[in-house]
Amino acid sequence: KKMKVLCIIPARGGSKGIPKKNIIDVNGKPLIAYSIEPAIEAQKLGIIDKVIVSTDSEEIANISLKYGAEIPFLRPSEISGDKAKSVEFIMHALEYYKKQGINYDTVLLLQPTSPLRTLNDLLASLNLYKEAENDSLISAYEEEYINDLVIYRMAEDGKTSIPVNHLHNKGVRRQEHGSLYVRNGCIYISSAELIGKGYVIGETPLMYIMEKNKSVNVDTMEDLELLRKLL
Repeated sequence: KKMKVLCIIPARGGSKGIPKKNIIDVNGKPLIAYSIEPAIEAQKLGIIDKVIVSTDSEEIANISLKYGAEIPFLRPSEISGDKAKSVEFIMHALEYYKKQGINYDTVLLLQPTSPLRTLNDLLASLNLYKEAENDSLISAYEEEYINDLVIYRMAEDGKTSIPVNHLHNKGVRRQEHGSLYVRNGCIYISSAELIGKGYVIGETPLMYIMEKNKSVNVDTMEDLELLRKLL
């Protein structure tokens, strides 16, 4: 499929767990730089057409510019709050370009809080999406331990467990039960058409498999420490 790819890196100024999370220093670089840099490399290779940061913060905007991203607009406050859905700022960006007569058919969404994807991950996932007939792609890792054989809910008495899978005590080995994959937030690719319907992920998205240790998602100070160690 022919692709005109808009890469959007969303970065709100406010952040609950870690103040100024998106631009916090991680081993000598602001967190967001780890998402901008590989995207710019892919742009230089002609795989991505434009790399923008969608933010409501001047400070984030200025830092993002230094690393080569474009800041075509500051995001309006009504789509920047805690309750704003990601699809809203994507629609906003696509609409912004449409008004200028520029139509993107594909959106690559890179969350700054999942910084361990590489240029190679971007190229491989975009290629997988390009080759397949599908409206979306997610990145995921294979979960070796957790699956429904080891998952329980708490009963109403607050003491008793309710097994999610009735085979939980039948001696079934997890390996026989098949793998589960966990969406890791590193890469989302969506068709503009799907975004127009109000979704970032379609019903049966393609899956780009990444290593679990590249799937760190920075939400807490603990995550941040782990990221610094991994890097």
